[in-house]
Amino acid sequence: MKRLVGVIIAIIILYSVYYDLSQGTLPANMIKETAVSKMSTDSESSREEARPYFEEKVGAGDTVISILENHLNDSISVPITEVIADFKELNNGVSPQEIQQGKVYKFPTYPKEQ
Repeated sequence: MKRLVGVIIAIIILYSVYYDLSQGTLPANMIKETAVSKMSTDSESSREEARPYFEEKVGAGDTVISILENHLNDSISVPITEVIADFKELNNGVSPQEIQQGKVYKFPTYPKEQ
């Protein structure tokens, strides 16, 4: 009985090694998706480098959102996470929570909602 269990375990181990070497543990479509996502990230970063912006001096009580809404005279048409990421990119990693009164910052511009 012990020999039978040992043989079955050996067969399972050999099969798993064979499957891993021949098929791999990642499906092929996952590898393609990863390559595509890397390419799209590269194209997005080059697109973001050309992001239009305006500069404005921060006043008392101003926030990034309030400044953008005043500039647009409307609500923002993109998600707040995108606004935060674009603001950080334009201002060398400065977080929107760290803006200081009296300093000039670059703010991304977005198309108005339609």
